[in-house]
Amino acid sequence: MDFDEFRGLLAEKGQQHWRDMPWRTDTRPYYVLVSELMLQQTQVNRVIPKFEAFTSTFATMAALANAPLAEVLGLWQGLGYNRRARFLHEAARMIEDRFAGTFPDTAAQLRELPGVGVNTAGALQAYAFNTPALFVETNIRTVYLHHFFADQTDVDDRAILDLLDKTLDRQNPRQFYWALMDYGSWLKSNGVKNIGRSRHYVKQSPLKGSVREVRGRIITLLTKQARTELELLDTLDADSRFEPALRGLQKDGLIEEANGYWRLTQ
Repeated sequence: MDFDEFRGLLAEKGQQHWRDMPWRTDTRPYYVLVSELMLQQTQVNRVIPKFEAFTSTFATMAALANAPLAEVLGLWQGLGYNRRARFLHEAARMIEDRFAGTFPDTAAQLRELPGVGVNTAGALQAYAFNTPALFVETNIRTVYLHHFFADQTDVDDRAILDLLDKTLDRQNPRQFYWALMDYGSWLKSNGVKNIGRSRHYVKQSPLKGSVREVRGRIITLLTKQARTELELLDTLDADSRFEPALRGLQKDGLIEEANGYWRLTQ
C-alpha cells in the first residue's frame, strides 16, 4: 500500500469508526492530560465516566493542584494503577508552580511532568495543540503492523515512527491520530491480534492474585476511613502479598502512617 492510498483509507476508516469522547469535544490541554493518564492501561469505556466525574469535581488545573491527594485518590478508585493519580496531581502542581499556570507545549517541557514520557508528550502535543508530533501506542502499532508489516515479527517502534513521519497529516495531526486510534480499536475488536509482533509489546499481568490487587483493595479501604495495620489485615484476610503491597504504597507516596493509623496521603 502506498502512502497516499493509506492516508485515504485512514480518513475513510476514521469517519466510519469515529468514537465520541469528552476530551475530543473539548481539547483543552488539561482535559487531554487527564484523559491520557487515565487511558494508560485502561479501556475507553471505563475511562469516560471516571473522566466526567473527575473533571466535574476538579474543573480546572488549579482546582486539581489545590486538592489534597487523598481526594484525588478517592475519585480515581476503579481505574487501578493509582500511581497515575499521584502523577496527575503532581503534574497539576508543577504546571501551576513552575509554569505559572500556563500549560507547557514543547516536548521537552511536557516530559518534565510526572507520568509523562515520550509518547504521552507526543499525544499531548497532537491532541491539545494540534502539533505534528510523532508518538506510538497500541492502536497505532496495530494499524501500521496490519498494513505495512504483515509478514514481519519483532518490529521496532523506530520503523513505525519512520512510517508515521512519512504518512502523518501535518495540517491536522489531531484528526489524523484520532482516525488512527479509532481504526486501530476497530481492527482489534474485529480479530486483528497482531500486537505481539511488536518488539515493545508487554502483556499486562493478571490482576487476580497479584500484589497490585491487594494494593487496590488497601486504597479502597482507606478512601473510607483510616485504619490500623491490624484492621487492614483482618478486613483483607491478607496473605503474603499484604506486606509488599502496603510498603509499596507507602514508598509511592500514596499512603502514610499517623498515630498508628494508615491513611491516604494528605
